[in-house]
Amino acid sequence: MVGASSVQPRILSSFLGERIVQSKQPLYQLFRYNPGNKHVSMRLSRNLSGLSNLLFRRNQDAVPDTKRKRLRPGKVSPRRPVPSHIPRPPYVNSRKPAGISSGLEMHDEKGIECMRASGRLAAQVLEYAGTLVKPHIKTDEIDKAVHQMIIDNGAYPSPLGYGGFPKSVCTSVNECICHGIPDSRPLQDGDIINIDVTVYLNGYHGDTSATFFCGEVDDEARNLVQVTKECLDKAISICAPGVEYNKIGKTIHDHADKYRYGVVERFVGHGVGRVFHADPVIQHFRNNDGGRMVLNQTFTIEPMLTIGSIDPVMWNDNWTVVTEDGSLSAQFEHTILITEDGAEILTQC
Repeated sequence: MVGASSVQPRILSSFLGERIVQSKQPLYQLFRYNPGNKHVSMRLSRNLSGLSNLLFRRNQDAVPDTKRKRLRPGKVSPRRPVPSHIPRPPYVNSRKPAGISSGLEMHDEKGIECMRASGRLAAQVLEYAGTLVKPHIKTDEIDKAVHQMIIDNGAYPSPLGYGGFPKSVCTSVNECICHGIPDSRPLQDGDIINIDVTVYLNGYHGDTSATFFCGEVDDEARNLVQVTKECLDKAISICAPGVEYNKIGKTIHDHADKYRYGVVERFVGHGVGRVFHADPVIQHFRNNDGGRMVLNQTFTIEPMLTIGSIDPVMWNDNWTVVTEDGSLSAQFEHTILITEDGAEILTQC
């Protein structure tokens, strides 16, 4: 799942219900939102005191008309139960907002095998979810099926209860950049939908996503999705011990530029493993961040590309993030392991 990022320093979390890197402040202390206001304002810590730009807009009505009907919130069904024998991540039973680990997720042989298992299950669940995509199916029905498959395999759906997120998967349709909450809206012929799956199995998270076509999709959408997938593949191909993290952003941005697509900058990849979100912060655009990849570490790469504006608008549910101008957005994500020879994709069947 993606994280939220600003300029330096960054805001991180694969989910927006998170907080500033190395900050102890929960979400509600970092953001202030007054009903009727178009913007979210931030309470800045000392290391963010120079940040004057606003992070998210809240106005859904400023998006120009398009041929495609814009998204609107549907009805969200009650939270689905998880059998008591299935282990929960620590944040599920905590009353505190989910935290962020400041350390890298590095693994011994046993940990690597656990990561492979969680990644493989996440990939299988995502593959199954993709087969459900068709006109008229509700995103809540996809969530129900994903939830059942995850618990049937003895795992916990990591998004459920994370920072208050009410569902077991993210379903981001058309102009939704990320963190779409499954609801009563039926998919339409011609939609594109990103499904973001994370499972918690044997104490380790596996995190992956892909964008799928619903029915007959036009060439504009197909090209965006294809190039977004290519960006992820190219970024993974350059990963290896000692490679600078900022090479990922350059690789993605360079490829997106060839097709004049925007690269969303406010959301990032992240370390993943025993915790849902950890260092490093993976920026998907050109940047000067320091740090180099380390043998046996795991993290996600999850570029989001748009046809138009890269600026996000957050809905009042505090999760769903859409493009400011209503233009299409696509995303792909893998969890990778840094090996002696490069990178191993953990989230593939």
